[in-house]
This record gives sequence, structure tokens and C-alpha cells, in this order.
Amino acid sequence: MDARDAPGNDTTDPALADRVRGLMPQLTAELVSLVAIPSVSEHGFPATSRPALLRARDAVAALFRDAGCERVGSLELPDTAPMVTAEIPAPEGAPTVLLYSHYDVVPPGDLSQWHSPPFEPSERDGAIFGRGTADTKSNIMAHVGALRAWDGHPPVGVKVVIEGMEEVGGGAVTTYPPQHPEMFDANVMIIGDMGNVRPGVPTLTVALRGTANVTVEVRTLASAKHSGLYGGAAPDALLALLRALSTLHDERGDVAVEGLRREEWTGAGNTEEEFRGLAEVEDGQPLIGTGNLGSRVWSGPAITVIGIDVPSVDDAVNAVSPYARAKLNLRVHPEQDAADAQAALMRHLASQMPFGIRLEVHPGATGNGFAARTSSAAYDAARGAWSAAWGGQTVTIGAGGSIPLVSALHEAVPAADILLTGATDGYANIHGPNERVLLDEFEKATLAEADLLGRLAAGYGGGHR
Repeated sequence: MDARDAPGNDTTDPALADRVRGLMPQLTAELVSLVAIPSVSEHGFPATSRPALLRARDAVAALFRDAGCERVGSLELPDTAPMVTAEIPAPEGAPTVLLYSHYDVVPPGDLSQWHSPPFEPSERDGAIFGRGTADTKSNIMAHVGALRAWDGHPPVGVKVVIEGMEEVGGGAVTTYPPQHPEMFDANVMIIGDMGNVRPGVPTLTVALRGTANVTVEVRTLASAKHSGLYGGAAPDALLALLRALSTLHDERGDVAVEGLRREEWTGAGNTEEEFRGLAEVEDGQPLIGTGNLGSRVWSGPAITVIGIDVPSVDDAVNAVSPYARAKLNLRVHPEQDAADAQAALMRHLASQMPFGIRLEVHPGATGNGFAARTSSAAYDAARGAWSAAWGGQTVTIGAGGSIPLVSALHEAVPAADILLTGATDGYANIHGPNERVLLDEFEKATLAEADLLGRLAAGYGGGHR
């Protein structure tokens, strides 16, 4: 298909759709092969995870080489799984599009919860099941399929960036783009690590919350003391910690820390019934917080106690606790600096003096969120391509999770339009047992991306970089 024949906003070129449909058996088989590689990432890229990650790296490089990419390479950084890079030069006057995804996955978790082995992908009920199918190897394959749909000669320039440590924070990759912006310079970036709010509803993600960790601890005694002899006067470290943690939320469950940004969400989102099902909320239990769900999980802060060091119930003795510690994860408004939000949480905790006991508060890792620029030619093109592929109106959502490299890419190339898309959906059960990608969503995401490349060539006014 010639870029000059790009379809109107509401339709996809039938020839392009036929081309993508014809590619799906091969793309699906290659997805199955890629998912079969147990590319679980670990902090520091240790020897235990290295062989599988390198196998996945090599497989991804081969896929993009086969799809027409040139200068396929491997960016090697200290203690970090290598990043696959590749390029297709831009035709004269055409924009350049960066394609991002990641080949690493999270561990499978409790194997007894899986209906089929997580690294032996199986097809059933119109879906491929396996760890990494949705998060996010199907999105790697959607990139590959979009390039193949143009016979390896898309009407735009292409840069490929596929990392291997997204699930554990990205390692050294997250600081690399701002130091080497020319490597990532592009007019448009397609971040293939998202998907639809629910199957059949074309969706663009326009906001990612940031993240920050904080550890709080308290030590009150040299050692545990008999609760009968000393309880009631000896300062109990666990009681002090619990009292401090209770100040983080008000009686309705809203975050009560001054300085954390929150706004009402105005885009699409889950219904309460959907959210309860997806979160597997037990019958009769309320949701916490006030306001619409989007403002609670996408455009507002959330503080979660993700770990706590206390005596276990099974090993409990009658003693006053001398020491207690908790680790908190703070999710941050997409446009609030994560370090500033972390500082606000630390100030709040440091100001607490439960029973007159001072707390020690320590900062952990931070990562900024992202808010997309939605008033642009690239965004309009994406909305048209997604609406055409699914045959419905494209909606916008946020994401409570973060993609560490996105904020680094935005910092490196602030003028680029960043589009967060993908083949997954809200029911894909990423990071849980029986993760799956629907084959119909996979095909439509591939078609939408291929269509988008044509629309960008035909109508994007960003010029060639």
C-alpha cells in the first residue's frame, strides 16, 4: 500500500487489513515461541536469569531483522539486560517513529493457579495463555507485524527499542536516553506496553502514575521485654509504627498526606462492578476512598504498605516489640515530580511522634509518571487508526502502574508525541496466573499500528528528523 492511499479517519484500507490477517498465523506462531522463553528479569542481571534473557534478546533481534530492520544491535549497559535496537531509514520528508516494548516478564508465581504451564503457551477460547503473552510479548509481535504489513518498507522512518528489564525498574537503561538523546530522536514514539480498557473497546492510555518508595522504622528497646512485666509503660515499637501508618489515610480511605496532587479523572474507566471483579474483592467488602475510580487509581495518589517486619502470629511470644519496620509504595499523579511527592510523604511521617516516639524515615527508588500530549496530529492519527481497526470510538484511560523508560524517553526527546498502546486488555490478568492475550485483540492492535504508520506519513506535520 502506498502512503498516499492512506484511508480516512473512520476506515482502514481493506488491502492492509487483508495483509495483516494473512500475517497472523506466522505472528501467532512466533508469539508462542517467544513466550516459551522464560525471560524473567532480576535486579542486577545476575547469572541465574542471564541465559533466558539473552535467548529472548536474540529472538527479538531476529524478528526485527526479518521484518526489514537494518543495523540491528544490542545496547550493553552495566548490570542490565541488553536492549535490542534497530532502524529503518526514513523516506525523504517523512517522520521517524520509535517503537518501544520489553522482552522480560515477571515470575509465574503459584504454579498451582495456572490451568496450563506458564512457559508452555496454549491456545484456547480464542486466546494464547502463558506468562508474557499480554505483558508484553504480543506487543513486540504487533510492532513486527506492523512492519511486515508494509513489506519491511514502511512509509516512515523507524527506530526500535526493546528492553529487557522493565519489570524490575529498567536498570541502567532508565538514565541512558537523556544522556544520548540523538539515539532516541523521533517525531512519534509508540509505547507497546498497554492495551484496551476491555476487549473490543479501542483505547489509548494517556497517563501513567509515578512511583516512590519509602521505608519507615522505629527502635525503642535493646531487646524484646515480657509484656506482663513491662507492657503498658515500655515503648512498644510496633504500636508506634501502626499508629503512624494509620495517619496516612482519613476515615474514608483517602490519602491524607499534604502536598500530594490529585485531580478528578475525566476519561473512560472501569465500572465499579468491573473493578471489583478484576481486583477480586471479596463479597461484602467496600472499596476505599472517594471520587470516581479513575481519580483513585490513575490521577490521584495511593499509599500501600508493601512490606512490614513484625513478629509473626505463629511465632508470637508475650513481649513488647523493640523494633518494627515498614516499606511503603506511593503512586503519584502523572504530572507530579515523584521525588517531590516522596519528600511530602517523608515529611508527613517524620512529623509523627506516636506516644512521643521518633520515627526514622528513609527514601527509596522513585520514577516519574507521564501525561501524554493529546492535542497533536499524531494523537489524532492514532485515534483514527484505533477507531477504524475496532470499528468504534476510541476512549482514553490512565494507568496506575509505571513504565520507567517512558519518562526517560520524554526527558530525552520532549518534542516527541508519545502514544501508549497495545494488544492487551483489562481482563488479560497480567502479573497473575493464566495471563492471556486475545487473538482478535492482537490482530486489531497489529492492524491499527500498521495503519497508524501510513497515517503519520500522509498527514503528520512534524517533519523529518
